[in-house]
Amino acid sequence: MPLKEGSWQMPPMKKGYRVPWLWKLSTRFAVTTVGFTCKFWLEWLNKARFHNREILHDMFDKTPDNRGLLTVSNHSSCIDDPLMWGALKARQIANTKRMRYSSAAEDVCFKGSNLLSTFFSLGKVFPIVRGDGVYQKGMDYMVDQLDLGNWCHIFPEGKINMTNEFLRLKWGVGRAVADCQRTPIVLPIWHVGMDSVLPNSRPYIPQIRKHVTILIGEPLDFSSDLERLRSMKKTPKEIRKHITDKIQEEFKSLKVLAEAFHKEFKSS
Repeated sequence: MPLKEGSWQMPPMKKGYRVPWLWKLSTRFAVTTVGFTCKFWLEWLNKARFHNREILHDMFDKTPDNRGLLTVSNHSSCIDDPLMWGALKARQIANTKRMRYSSAAEDVCFKGSNLLSTFFSLGKVFPIVRGDGVYQKGMDYMVDQLDLGNWCHIFPEGKINMTNEFLRLKWGVGRAVADCQRTPIVLPIWHVGMDSVLPNSRPYIPQIRKHVTILIGEPLDFSSDLERLRSMKKTPKEIRKHITDKIQEEFKSLKVLAEAFHKEFKSS
């Protein structure tokens, strides 16, 4: 179903466009309030263990050549984003200009009341419409943000994976990397235990004292891959598939390691 006109209220990414001061102020309030609430929920009300956390901190502060940052992770609960960003330092959460733009299902977060749409928009969330393919408004917006050197997050599984099986990734993540004028740095993340903090079944009651493991992978730079593939006259579809496949392989390794870390964490 196409995105309804007016349901997405994010300011346009146009050269010279000045974001209204009231929108900026409201975004600062929404992002910091949710961010610090999630940090308290994740680190104080639950038991969280982070691996390679310093990589995320370093990439938040500065990516190579000030390029965009694209974080990608598995999706096991509707609270994955923003809860996982409790891994950031307090000063980073307060830096609303640098905080991520995140994708979300349009039929979940941008349907119904304008109040709900406004809340998610102020939280720097943009909609992805299932079934609309890699060339859609939300994906275009993400590419524009990455080209500006901003941080974006996407769930390449394309849905909440309630069974925690290993899913084939959607090619939109490949398009987000390949179509940028400045190739972003990709940072893969795998987490375990988010679905225990907020279960995927009714009555959806937030939990405390649960174990959560977050594993940050190594940054991926696809600049040389893209240069080589373009010199070989590969089609955009082939390039998207190549990038998606490489991220899939990283996910496969991270999943095994994160689940082992989590098992050890729970038994300690």
